[in-house]
Amino acid sequence: MKNKDNNIFDVLVVGAGITGSMICRELSRYLLNVAVVDKESDVGNVTSNANSAIIHSGYDPYPGTLKAKFNVLGNQMFDRIADELDVSFKRIGSLTVIRSEDQFKDLENLKLRSEQNGVEVKILNKEETLKLEPNLSKDIKGALFAPTAGIIDPFNLCVHTMENAVDNGVKLFLNETVISIKYQGSAGFFEIKTDKNTYFSKVIINAAGLNSDKIAAEIDEIDWKITPKKGEYYVLDHFSPNLVNHVIFPLPSSKGKGTLVTITTSGNYLIGPSNDEVLDVEDFATDKLTLDKIKEQSSLMISNIPFNQTIRTFSGLRPSAGKGDFIIEYSKSNKYFINVAGIESPGLVSSPAIAKYVVEELVRPLFDTFKENKNYNPRIKKYICLNKLSKKERNELIKQDPNFGEIVCSCEKVTLGEIIETLQRSVPPTTLKGIKRRIRAGFGKCQGGFCSPKVSLILAKYLGVSPLDIKRDKSTSNILKEEVKEAK
Repeated sequence: MKNKDNNIFDVLVVGAGITGSMICRELSRYLLNVAVVDKESDVGNVTSNANSAIIHSGYDPYPGTLKAKFNVLGNQMFDRIADELDVSFKRIGSLTVIRSEDQFKDLENLKLRSEQNGVEVKILNKEETLKLEPNLSKDIKGALFAPTAGIIDPFNLCVHTMENAVDNGVKLFLNETVISIKYQGSAGFFEIKTDKNTYFSKVIINAAGLNSDKIAAEIDEIDWKITPKKGEYYVLDHFSPNLVNHVIFPLPSSKGKGTLVTITTSGNYLIGPSNDEVLDVEDFATDKLTLDKIKEQSSLMISNIPFNQTIRTFSGLRPSAGKGDFIIEYSKSNKYFINVAGIESPGLVSSPAIAKYVVEELVRPLFDTFKENKNYNPRIKKYICLNKLSKKERNELIKQDPNFGEIVCSCEKVTLGEIIETLQRSVPPTTLKGIKRRIRAGFGKCQGGFCSPKVSLILAKYLGVSPLDIKRDKSTSNILKEEVKEAK
């Protein structure tokens, strides 16, 4: 399709979570006119924003499923991806622990499944397990060790992926909700109406996460429905480097992988999630009963978890399609409409492999020509992080730009220079949460209690708006109500 105006595209992706972002990046390798539309104020702002941040090894999914296939393939891609996209990633390995001798048979079954999936694992006895993780409960009898499992910064994985796609030509439209999709058969394109614009595209890729069933139903009668599954978490302060050194799982069950305990790439500790079906795709509340259950379950694995170091609790929603597997296929009535739905765990690790499959196996056959973009650059410009620089490097940087010497967030040691630098990117933040996720201003012990006013003023000045217009996240999440002099 020829680009007659700015609203006509070869491919339009609905959804800018990690799956949609990876698909956009993969599409940007080719000479295609690509757009992505998302209802949120930022990319990766829902499911991709609230997960366990684990790059799963692939021992758990049932062999032969799409989950198993793309988990294993995706895991193998992350060393390169993290390097190209400047994302924190560490292969720390995982331990799936057991608390009774008769559960060794379950580990043997998992080991067999791992071998079928092509994943390296090893069964450890009690002594071997406790040697790796001395803080585990003494009731632990053994574990399944998966060395290829890792941890990643999920926020910047999504942001940097979309930034790379935009740098390579993809058009990003945020704060736009899709309200209708109609196929104009005689013209050979879809008409996509949002609450702000109308777009036209030869191909649509539905990666709308929690709303993917509603988007799919615009074109077809579907035999699946998205059911949100809520997972609640504790975040502990980065008080000690040695509470755990691996991702610690219980035995998986039909409800999922269970409550895990892990260190994060930032040195915090993450404990959770729960796994409960909810009706509302906007239900992100946490509750004491669920959090107490997470405490109880995690304490069976590690008895001395310092929950008094909790700095935050939160929840995320996973888009389960009820089929036990991902849905990645052409619409039944129109192959130019591609559903990529039900991407629950292990969706994060699977995302680059899913993207490659969607583009190469589903999108490519729809075009007569599919030429490579010779100007494609897989790398983004590295972010400046003073915490990762030597004292000499920091001093040199401050000499060049004094803004890097002005601390804005004391907890995480984030400077004015880092905030300004991230605002100048191709996918810049426009909210406090957007800045927090990218460079951790507000992610520390006070959770933004001290730095949020400073960040709000910096953001307002840079965007050329009143501080009253700055949001925490969504359009209704105002930080300030009115000027003090106007208060009654």
